[in-house]
Formats: sequence, structure tokens, C-alpha cells
Amino acid sequence: MFLARMARPLMAKVKETTGIFGLDVVPNAREVLISLYARTLKEIKAVPEDEGYRKAVESFTSHRLKVCQEEEDWETIERRIGCGQVEELIEEAKDELTLISKMIEWNPWGVPDDYECTLVENDRPIPSHVPRHKPVPLPEEFYKALEAAASVNHVTPKIEKKADPSSE
Repeated sequence: MFLARMARPLMAKVKETTGIFGLDVVPNAREVLISLYARTLKEIKAVPEDEGYRKAVESFTSHRLKVCQEEEDWETIERRIGCGQVEELIEEAKDELTLISKMIEWNPWGVPDDYECTLVENDRPIPSHVPRHKPVPLPEEFYKALEAAASVNHVTPKIEKKADPSSE
């Protein structure tokens, strides 16, 4: 048992390249990730507890930290997290730390309750180089299901069927 535990790091597969131009292999990626994730969880505490951003960051960072603490092998870490190579995860974690500091600076959750924003309506035509995204019409089954669900809840649905954009 002792020999197997000591020999495992020596038998681990060595990563030679990430295959991504400009992204070098990080030989101690696991340790770097653990450090970055711990720092992220510490710094996100400056964001109010009830904010969705904090909840999301704490959730995925805690999961990733747990995976990194449980696994020794970089391939297993990549497979379990499922969001790219460990070097990419390092870049993401660094970017998240930068974003946390920016979010704290910007304070988007600090908008006063009596704040009124100005709605600016613009009727100018869309420039020709901007793609026009037309929604695909919903299938008839959707409207039937919506009506059925509304009737069960004793709600009168206000359903406006969109015209088929292909017929325009």
C-alpha cells in the first residue's frame, strides 16, 4: 500500500503539450488549481450572500476544488470537471478572480430601491451588417400544452401566436 501510494506520482502520465497555441503545460496544475479555487472562495465572500453571482461562483468553485482535492491525476481532474484541460481551468480561475474584483468595484447589487432608470427607445433601422435573428415558430403542441396547464391552474392564458417568420 505504501509503495503504491508513493509510486503513483512517479507513474503518472506526463503531459507534453496542451495542443493550444500559447497555452503552456503547467506541471503542478493540481496544486495551482487548489490554490486559485481556495483564493476564489475567500474573495467571493465580499459579495453579498444573497446575490446570484456569489451563489454560482461558490457552487462551481467548491465542486472544482473538491475534485482537485480528491484526485491526483490531471487526466481524471479534467474528465471529472468536464470543462477543458487543467491549463484552461487555471486561466478560467484567474479570470474569475479578476472578475470578482471588478464586480466588487462596480457594485451592481448596490442600486438604491428608489433608483429610476431612463428607457431609451430607438426607432432607427437596423444596419445591414447586423444579423437579424428571427425566432423560430413554436410547434402547435406547445400552445396546446400551455392551454392545458393554464386550465388546470384555473388561469386564463393570454396566448398570442407569433406569425411564421418564413412566410414574411
